[in-house]
Amino acid sequence: MEFFSQTYVALRGPTGAPQTPSDTIGKLSDRLSPSTLLADRRGAVLALKGLSRDCKQEVGERALAGLLDVLYNDVEVDADIGKAVLETLHTLCDTEDTSPGSKELGFKHTDAILSTEKPAHTLFALLADVGFYIRFAALQLLATLLHNRRQVIQSYFLTAPSGPGTIISVLEDKREIIRNEAITTVKALISQSPDIQKVLAFEGAFEKLFNIVSQEGGVDGGIVAQGALTCIDGLLRFNTSNQSYFRETSLPPVLFALLQFPINLDLRSTGPQEFALQFWDDQKRVNTSLIIGIMGMLIGPKGQNVQESLPYTRCLIEMALASNAPTLLKTQALRLLPSSINFPFSEISLTPYVPVPETNGEEWDRLELASALDILVELAIHGEYNGLDSAKRTKECLELRAAAAAVFENFVRKDDIRQAILQSMIPPEGNAQHSQTTPLLHALAAPPNTTSLNPADVISTHLATLMFSHLLAGSSRTKALARLVIPGPIQPTATPAYFVPADGGPPPTEETPDDDDDAPQTLLQVLTENLSLSLLSRSRANTSDLEAREWDRYVVGYLCLLCQWLWDDPKSVKDFLDAGGLGVLVEPINQTSELDSLVPGLCAFLLGICYEFNREPGEITRSTIQPIINRLGVDNLVGQMTRFREDERFKAVGPDAVVLSSPVSSVQLTQSVAVDNGEIWFDWSFLDFWKSNYYTIQRGLSSDPDQLSSTSGQNAEATMLIASLRDVIRQQSNEIDDLKKQLKQAKDANSEVEDLHKQVAELRTQLQGSEDKRKEVEKEQEDLLVLLDEVTSKRRKDKARLREIGQEVSEDDAEEEDEDE
Repeated sequence: MEFFSQTYVALRGPTGAPQTPSDTIGKLSDRLSPSTLLADRRGAVLALKGLSRDCKQEVGERALAGLLDVLYNDVEVDADIGKAVLETLHTLCDTEDTSPGSKELGFKHTDAILSTEKPAHTLFALLADVGFYIRFAALQLLATLLHNRRQVIQSYFLTAPSGPGTIISVLEDKREIIRNEAITTVKALISQSPDIQKVLAFEGAFEKLFNIVSQEGGVDGGIVAQGALTCIDGLLRFNTSNQSYFRETSLPPVLFALLQFPINLDLRSTGPQEFALQFWDDQKRVNTSLIIGIMGMLIGPKGQNVQESLPYTRCLIEMALASNAPTLLKTQALRLLPSSINFPFSEISLTPYVPVPETNGEEWDRLELASALDILVELAIHGEYNGLDSAKRTKECLELRAAAAAVFENFVRKDDIRQAILQSMIPPEGNAQHSQTTPLLHALAAPPNTTSLNPADVISTHLATLMFSHLLAGSSRTKALARLVIPGPIQPTATPAYFVPADGGPPPTEETPDDDDDAPQTLLQVLTENLSLSLLSRSRANTSDLEAREWDRYVVGYLCLLCQWLWDDPKSVKDFLDAGGLGVLVEPINQTSELDSLVPGLCAFLLGICYEFNREPGEITRSTIQPIINRLGVDNLVGQMTRFREDERFKAVGPDAVVLSSPVSSVQLTQSVAVDNGEIWFDWSFLDFWKSNYYTIQRGLSSDPDQLSSTSGQNAEATMLIASLRDVIRQQSNEIDDLKKQLKQAKDANSEVEDLHKQVAELRTQLQGSEDKRKEVEKEQEDLLVLLDEVTSKRRKDKARLREIGQEVSEDDAEEEDEDE
């Protein structure tokens, strides 16, 4: 009743005449003066609060200064007036209101409030108030100001006396609504501000946020746990100082505990089943994604100690390769592994699982123990869960397989690892006539099934060509080893429904007896035949557009691998040409269409590589290839390569964008059910290879057959050797500079020694002069003593004579005489 009476008196006016809203707001604004009674100010604020929604502009223009005075003077005295003034200011600054002009007014009032730092400092101080309404309203107003003018509030926060302490204290509030609002405020406060991130980190924000996550149930928690984890991520991301500080705290084990993963797990020990097999929902997936994202930051880039990063790496590998985590989480875990893999990837033992059919993911079968590298290769070639859904073309499934192939590429960057993998594919000495079949080699050498095209085989072979190219790129040694690989008899089969280690024994296939006496074919010859077979199947008259697109994937995969294999390797070029590769390439270039740019462009590029590096003696020489190039037309070949370069499937590929959206729905060729819209054509390493060498091949097509290779002495190994020599020269130059500095310092020291020697010589000269003077003085003293002695003796004699003649001698003289006696 008191409120209504106060409001009525304020609105009635002295005569009770009707008043306009502007007049009312003016009278209420006058009552905000500090000279009025607190009850009057309270009534005025409550009335202005009600008017602020409908008369936002007038309240802001006439009452904002008075409301700020109330904020400074009365909030700590009266909770009711404090709540009302904070809510009124919040309404004035609100930019989410959809009414016309409300957004602009909200920004205008925000700028007026933040024209000085005093309002912001007052709000930070009010967070120390343990009263619910004051603290909650202050948080809401701060959140709105941060939303409107984040950088201004952040600058004021850094100068606020009680800023960091009050923010941390609010995170400890037991009342959920205040704690949740505090998380929202902290999230906005730390955005793009490394200084505030450091301040809050050292004030204990990590501990408080992890406590909230634990109270909410960890990764099984709801949106509140997600908000707290998002704040932790914001404190660490792009802030190396906070990352280093976090590693030194006792909090990293908390990350593993939240995921139920042991932090100290031996390389040969398998991960716990409670980690591998869990029940997942969307919220748990989001929370887990935040945690493994934090782990990815803590792994660090290059050069970090292997033992420090191994627990994080092991957790990510277990989640990606040996768990039932959602596909998106597995892809994220693989992408977070460092590009310079410096941990024993092949020594980590994992136990993969596959779901039992028709159990809706509630029952799982445990497969045999295998190394992480084996399972990684299996994942890339056959997909999740041993190829259970290998024919699926969903973007997330292809992203996972592409991520696995990228990790494989990073792992084989070192030449010794690539050589070891290829050496294991070479037939052992003895009676064996062909190589030991591995999943990678099986998918690579398997001939396409021309009678029933299987989408699973297409993507498996395509990814196998991408992965095998990583073993060969830029190394003549690995290419020489690859020429010795002799695949065994392989029948075109679907993806096996069982697990096969990547370096294990061959899958159980029925080998057809070889009736011919011909020597077994090398891998290069097999790839040439598979390419020819794919091109023939692609050109059949009854091939649908969808089937032609699938055959294009086969052809593109083979051509990309052969381009990188034959580059700067004359012996491999000779083997390819002897296997009939020249005729295989010419036909697609002749039969081009307006819609076909990938296959003719790649064939033209590979033909240019064969012409450029055909330097070995044989039946097909550069002189043999030149007439064919002239008949096809150099301009035509260059035009085909240009069209290839402008194809969207080529241009759209990026370092992290290998999987593209398919323009048509992929349909299982054996069924009529649409399954997906994702596709893979190239990886970034091939694009980098193409862009680096395209102009070399373009110039080489016009060169004379007797002309030396334009890349002589500029192959990858020579480039690496030159780079290493440059590094050595740079190091030696730095050492020479250091030695020059030391020599200069030594010269300076020598000059100082010479000066000291001069000073010593001068001092010796002075000392010698002093000694000579001392000796002269001593000699003079001795002469004086002798003279004194003579004078004394003479005086004594004279006194004795005087006594003899009866003369008086003075007493002093007598005493002296007695003393002398």
